[in-house]
Amino acid sequence: MATTDTAGLPPAAAVEKDNMGFIIVTALVATLGGFLFGYDSGVINGTVDGLRSAFGSDDAATGFNVASMLLGCAVGAAFAGRAADLYGRRTMMIVAAVFFVISAWGSGAAGSSMEFVVYRILGGLAVGAASVMAPAYISEIAPARMRGRLTTIQQIAIISGLFFSFLANYLLANAAGGSTAEFWLGFQTWRWMFWVELIPAIVFFLALFAIPESPRFLVIKGKTDKANAVLTRLFGARAAGLKVTEIQQSLASDHKPRLADLLDRKGGGFIRMIVWAGIGLAVFQQLVGINVVFYYGAVLWQSVGLSEGDALLINVLSGALSIIAVIAGLLVIDKVGRKPMLLIGSAGMAVTLGLVAFAFSTGIGDPDSPGTLSLSDEMGLLALVSANLYVMFFNFSWGPVMWVMLGEMFPNQIRGSGLAVSGFSQWIANFGITLTFPMMAAGLGLMAAYSFYAVCAVLSFAFVLFIVHETKGKELEEMTG
Repeated sequence: MATTDTAGLPPAAAVEKDNMGFIIVTALVATLGGFLFGYDSGVINGTVDGLRSAFGSDDAATGFNVASMLLGCAVGAAFAGRAADLYGRRTMMIVAAVFFVISAWGSGAAGSSMEFVVYRILGGLAVGAASVMAPAYISEIAPARMRGRLTTIQQIAIISGLFFSFLANYLLANAAGGSTAEFWLGFQTWRWMFWVELIPAIVFFLALFAIPESPRFLVIKGKTDKANAVLTRLFGARAAGLKVTEIQQSLASDHKPRLADLLDRKGGGFIRMIVWAGIGLAVFQQLVGINVVFYYGAVLWQSVGLSEGDALLINVLSGALSIIAVIAGLLVIDKVGRKPMLLIGSAGMAVTLGLVAFAFSTGIGDPDSPGTLSLSDEMGLLALVSANLYVMFFNFSWGPVMWVMLGEMFPNQIRGSGLAVSGFSQWIANFGITLTFPMMAAGLGLMAAYSFYAVCAVLSFAFVLFIVHETKGKELEEMTG
């Protein structure tokens, strides 16, 4: 570990003269991948009826159409971390941008369920890669004292992507008269919902050529001159040389990154505890059921008696509240710390999910339409308010903090591989939750589904309390795992 000066800071941090304009612009470009991640995840919300109509799918097939992207996400996350160690963070984001473009066009143009699934899986590869590359890249170009805030921009971008997908879905469906109605050029509205994504996908692809490669990756590859040039643009010439030395020292006693580094050789060859912590954070973020709201929100609110237009409008409201919650998290994450925010989020989600489940438990089912409920005005309002408070608790805490921690908690040696394994686990959990929700809602009821998510929120509190360690304010070279 690098020595520190009298103020307790590593030498480079003590003399940094941040080029904040360049740092922020670079981080914003990287987070465009998060925006597309959000849009690609949220756009499906308004297209479920269109997919059912176009492809004649039942509940199980609809669940797979919605969840199919997540298989690609798991593969993309699993391979992106290792590929980024070999080819670079920016390079992998460029590849992801190309896949975003192909998927956006193909998902809207698909003529069959199988063709749709193929394009959604391609989009999933892009989402999975972007989900692990953006936080890793930002954490490697940001000064430690504000790394949490800059990495949280990724979650703002994700939620903004969700919000704009919800807004686009609502506006398009409202203008056309429904998601299954014909719209511009004779194509159904749900197809245009996918095609709107082409605009930010192309912008992301072009903007990536204006930002540098990660300096830590360049040092790992022995390209110290290029790394020094990037760090000079980021932190000034004096800090750049010291930072290169610190990175080299953190790598000097070991070999180039490899998957075997995830094993604890001193502990009998088992997976290192830091990796289990990353996997746990990633999995619990999904087990609390957040993407049921993101992917099935329109279907959920229609199932309790709202029209398609009103249900899509509620999605827009949820998206706006989510952005407010993430911004609040951004303002305090480097002051409060990561662990307290996770604990607050777990407690808040447990309570609000419990209230949603209670509201649904009072509903009267429709024997002619399994999975639908009739709620009283009071219980409908309780479900709506509680669900939106739940979304706000998530986006204040687990939404951004999980990605912040995955981007910074691993030592340099295993950052790419640790992110890959954690990201893979996150998307597999996401796939499982998304695939099973339509069947759970139809077979067991909405009350049972939301009770399960509430229990998982309680378990996530215990996990954070006993397993997760604080990373606030630490240099990446100080992460020992």
